[in-house]
This record gives sequence, structure tokens and C-alpha cells, in this order.
Amino acid sequence: MFNRSETYTAAQRSLLYIAAILVIIPLAPYINRFIPLIQIGDRNFDLVISLALAFLIARLILWIFKPLIIPALAVVVIVLLWSSFKKEYTFSDVYSDYKNMVWRNWITRDEKQPDVLNIHPEIVETGMAKTVKGIRSKMDYKDSVVRNFAVQHSLDYFQDYYTKYGQDVRYLSLFKYIREHFNYVPDPKRDEYFATPQETILNGLGGDCDDHAILMASCLRSIGGITRIVIIKGHAYPELYCGDKKDFEEMKSAIVQLFDDPPVKQIYFHEYDGQYWINMDYTAVHPGGPYLNNDVLAVVDW
Repeated sequence: MFNRSETYTAAQRSLLYIAAILVIIPLAPYINRFIPLIQIGDRNFDLVISLALAFLIARLILWIFKPLIIPALAVVVIVLLWSSFKKEYTFSDVYSDYKNMVWRNWITRDEKQPDVLNIHPEIVETGMAKTVKGIRSKMDYKDSVVRNFAVQHSLDYFQDYYTKYGQDVRYLSLFKYIREHFNYVPDPKRDEYFATPQETILNGLGGDCDDHAILMASCLRSIGGITRIVIIKGHAYPELYCGDKKDFEEMKSAIVQLFDDPPVKQIYFHEYDGQYWINMDYTAVHPGGPYLNNDVLAVVDW
């Protein structure tokens, strides 16, 4: 059908270029998983760069010997089928990666929340002192049970994206595991009980909101995260420190790409003096989800 004379009919050339396009489409998002996040302003261009690299690979194949693009396409399809069988990188992942690029750049929005206590810490209600002391006394990130639990489940999800997002992947994997397995169990009536993270782990991840906050904050801290617990009216939740604006944008990109069912429309955060914190509460389907309310009463740090 093809020969080395490089004299092809119009139909043959069309077939070869269609094959090249079919190579580029799945190859680009696969390459994208292994290159660093590339941001210009508030836009991500890593997938655009990956598309350019995939185009150059296909163009090189066509330049060496055009018909080689057919076996190249076969190899790409076979690899995708094998990855799909192993549930590592599937055809649906190709679609999701393209979709998430659009969501990251054009749809997902930031929503800064009031963070009054950072500006005026003196307004902490005196009635919260006992609660703050009780929660802080139970926070523990050095215990071996907590550390081993955190390390184990920080490796459960998103491993293919570690090259791209680094340590953020570990935090997001741990959030996903705890959120999917935590079950709400109330305290005794008229009696507030704060469980240590070890207790919550050994109890099968059961407890109330403050038990979850203590567990999440302690586990994230045990694998290198900087955390705090925010007490609001009727609730307590953990927050993870992202860093500066650039670090926050990287974390936001990771969340949008890795928590895409349903797609992330908005990332909620606290920021003061260039320091960004995101919600890690189990009431949200993804990190940086909406806060239950903004009636902040106290912040429990380490």
C-alpha cells in the first residue's frame, strides 16, 4: 500500500495525517502527567506544551518514514488498552485530562472567605478557651499509629501525578481516603469528647466533626503538611496551608484535575498577608470546598 518512494496518493496522505492526529490526541495528555506544572499568570499551559511535544513526535515519525505512523498508532492504542485493563490510564482519562484543562483555565473560580481572626485575633470569644485547649491537647502527629496510617493512605491515589504535583498528591490522596471512609458518630449529649487521632483510627474512622478535624490535621502534619483547625459556629474543620499565591495555584490545579467527579467549579480559601489556606473538611466533596459558615470563633494551631 505504501512505498519508500514518498509518492503517495491524496487518499494515502490523508490516511497518514489522520493516523498522526490519532497518535497526538492520546499521547499529549499522557506526556502531560510527567511534566511539571507550567503557569503563566493564572493560566496553565502544561497541556499545550504536551500537545506541542506530541505533535513534534508525530512529525518526526512522518519525516523519517511516513508509514511508520501506522504502527506508532497501533502502539499507542495497545498501550492505552493495556493501561485501561490495569486501570492505570484509560480512554476516559484522556477525555478527563482535556476537560480538566478547560476547567482549570476558564471555569473554576476562587472564592476568598473572611478570615477575621487573622486580622483581629483579640476577638476570640472567651468561652472558646476550654474548647481550644481540649482540641489542642488531642492533636498528635508524632505517634507511630498516626504516622503509619498517614503514610499508607497518602499512597492510595493519584500516584501517576506525583511527578507533576509533588507532595500535594500525598495530601490529596490522604484527604480522599479519610473522607471516603469517615463516618459521623455524635458525642454523648451534654458532654463534649475529643478523641485523639489514634483513637479515631482504631475506632474505624468514626467520630464527630472535631474528631475528624483532629485526625485530618494530625495525619497531614505527620507527612509534612502545615495544618490548623478552625472552630466556627456549630462545627470544626481542618485547613491545610498551601503557601503563597503560586503554591496555591498549583494546589488548585491539582484539585481540579484529580477531583473531577463532579467537576470543581469553585475553590474556597482563607488568605491573609499572602498566606493561603484551604478547607479539608469531610463536608465538601473536594479539598477547598465551601465552608459551612463564616462565623469563625477560634483557630487552633500547633
